[in-house]
Order: sequence, then structure tokens, then C-alpha cells
Amino acid sequence: MTAHQTPPRFPSPAAPFDDDLFSFFHDAAAASDPQPSSALPAAMEPNANKRPREDDLSPSRLVALKPSSSPPHAAEQEEAQAVPPTVQPGHRRLWVKDRSHDWWDYYNHPDVPEEEFRRAFRMSRSTFDFLCDELSSAVAKEDTALRAAIPVRQRVAVCVWRLATGEPLRLVSRRFGLGISTCHKLILEVCTAIRNVLLPRLLLWPAPSEAASAAARFEALSGIPNVVGAMYTTHIPIIAPKESSAAYFNRRHTERNQKTSYTVTIQGVVDPDGVFTDVCIGWPGSMPDDQVLEKSALYERGNSGLLNNQWLVGGGSYPLLDWVLVPYPQKNLTWAQHAFNEKIGEVQRVAKEAFARLKGRWGCLQKRAEVKLQDLPVFLGACCVLHNICETKREEMDPELRCHVVDDEMVPHNCVQSASAMQNRDNIAHNLLHHGLAGTAFL
Repeated sequence: MTAHQTPPRFPSPAAPFDDDLFSFFHDAAAASDPQPSSALPAAMEPNANKRPREDDLSPSRLVALKPSSSPPHAAEQEEAQAVPPTVQPGHRRLWVKDRSHDWWDYYNHPDVPEEEFRRAFRMSRSTFDFLCDELSSAVAKEDTALRAAIPVRQRVAVCVWRLATGEPLRLVSRRFGLGISTCHKLILEVCTAIRNVLLPRLLLWPAPSEAASAAARFEALSGIPNVVGAMYTTHIPIIAPKESSAAYFNRRHTERNQKTSYTVTIQGVVDPDGVFTDVCIGWPGSMPDDQVLEKSALYERGNSGLLNNQWLVGGGSYPLLDWVLVPYPQKNLTWAQHAFNEKIGEVQRVAKEAFARLKGRWGCLQKRAEVKLQDLPVFLGACCVLHNICETKREEMDPELRCHVVDDEMVPHNCVQSASAMQNRDNIAHNLLHHGLAGTAFL
């Protein structure tokens, strides 16, 4: 998924079943309508000696509780759970399973320490409040006659916690006191709201003035002029899909980890601060980086002249294009080529470190996603937008969360697709060496 393009669509998933719903009762008046005595056989007549059910709403069959030795407040809680309130005629009541909200109530309290909140949700309370305010209109629900709606803060917290930790849904359900299917539904709803509301505003290609500022900062870092972004492609593990599983099989990861691996790709372009300015999400893990680039909207925009006289820096897995600058792939290099590869590596490191923070901060990207294939672009795109929010607001990252990104780079078969780009790269390499901009590390 890019801000402009997504992979081919799949059938939409069926509506999830809400496991919070246990039983639905009509009013007592309807339940106790008298019936003619001749309408029922003798075997079906009510048995006066039969013990009444505790969940029967009929006023004449409410259960009397035995005296309890527990404290008064505990006895009142037991009575409230055992004997439902009397249902008024014309009203209905929905029964839900009683779950503990203690964990969420603790973190939602204003007195919880800021550092503890940051460790839990990977962002400060002020950033979390900003996220809730921005998404409120898209995710808020109204109370109904059956039950109160889940608050916006809790909805957003369920999604952020799931993305931050990658915990299984059954554990997320216990923490927040909600049903498993309810948590799954909330996560998709909030991720969709992030895509629809925040992505068009926070994940944008830089304006001309911003591109000029980025080029100046990249040139100060590497000595290479007119660089407006660093590009990198990483792989996200997934559960083997039922259809077209061979396309998602990642042979290189399988050989390195000695474990069968299925992945999808995230291709991203970042600015000098590590903020994403373009992403392409969801292509199968068997595709090399150059093919993922060719499938992206960025490739079409670059070839149409959007990046005129500007460069994106990529690794050795990308081809050399009129707008993509890559290192020299051969082994026997001149001093100028060594100098160029050293400096271009410094720019490439900006993108790689940005992806390391992305995966470290949002732990779900390091585990196999419990998400259907057709929902993955929305799920992963939400992580990229949240990354931009945290980077823009200078959110500190716990050193324990830092992640080492390892992605195999395969040199494309046609690594040079532009003769003019090859000449421009040679000129840049010559200037770096002979104008004293290359340093001496390559020696």
C-alpha cells in the first residue's frame, strides 16, 4: 500500500461475531403471558417441586440467596451477579460476560507515572491524547439501549497496545476486559481510521521547500548533492496464506533462520529525520526489491519526471536509474568508487535505522501477524503513520526495544538501467574523492 496505490484486492472478510453476547431476554410480561390449561399436555404442566433456574427473569421465580459469610460489599456483588434486575415491561436487556478492567483503569488514570505509560504504549501521554483527539470523530460510537459504547480512549489504547507488543488477541482481551472478537474489530477500525484520517496528512511526499531542506541536510551528511530521500525494503513475517502461499515463501529468510518463513514487504522512503515520505506495502516476500520498486506508484512518478534532478539513495538491491542512486556493485573498485560507496552507505544508514526504530517500537512487526492478508496493508500502514507521529514529536525510544534489521540484498540482473545515471554517478564519485569530501575510511 502506498499513499497512492495498493496491491490487488482480495474478498472482504466476513463480519466478526461478537463473543460478548451470551443471551438475549425479552420483557417479563411477554415471558409470563398466561396460556390456557388445556393447551398443554399433562406431561408439560409446570412442576411445583422443580427448582427454579437462577437466570429466569420471571418475578415469581427469582432465586433466594443463601446467607454469606463474606463481607457485606462482596455479598452485594454476588447478589447483583446472581439475581438480575427486574426487567420493566417494554424494555430489553443484553447480558455480557463480566470481565475485569483493572489493568486498563490503572493506565488510564491521570496519576500513572509518565515513564510507565510510555513503556506500555511506546508514546507519551500527550502524544496518546493527540492521537485520540484526531481519531475521535472516526471511531466514536454512541450508547444504545442495550449497553454503553466503549470509550474512544479505550478503543485507541487496544489498537496501540496490540501494535506495540504484538500480544495475542486472547491476552489483549484479558487486559482490557473485552471480548476477543471485539478487540479484533476495534484494532481494524482504529487502523482504518488512521489510514483514512491521518495518513493523507502525516505521510506525504515533501513539498519543494521541504525537499530542498532535506537535500541540504543529506549533502551535509554525505557530500552527495540533490538527495531528497533514502530508500529501504524490509520483510514482515506472516502466517502462510491458504492461497498463493508459494508467492509469499521467503527462501532467503528460511535458509538463514532454518525455519519456514512467509513474508510481505514494506518499501519506504525517509527524510533525514527518519520520517516516512512514501511507503509501498503488501507485495509477496518472494519478490526481490527491484521488482517491488517497479510495482510501486513511486516508480511511475519517478519515471514521469517527478524527481527531476533529484536523487533517492537505495542499497545494492535496487537498479541504477535516473532518479535512484545506488553503490557500485563490483568487487574491484577504484579509490573514487570506494569513496562513493562509503558516503552513500551513510545515507542508506538513515533509512535502515528508521526501519529499525519502526520494528522496535511496534513489536507486532517482528511476529507473524494474526491478520488476514487483505487487511495487512491497513495494519502495517497504521504502524508507519504512528512511527511518523512519534518521530515528529521526538518520542524517546527505550534502548531495550532497539531492533537489528537484517534483510538480504540481491543485486538485480539489470543493475544499470540508465547510461546518463552511470555517468552522473561517476562524476559524483570523482568529486567526493578529489574535493576532499570522502574521508579516509575506505583506505
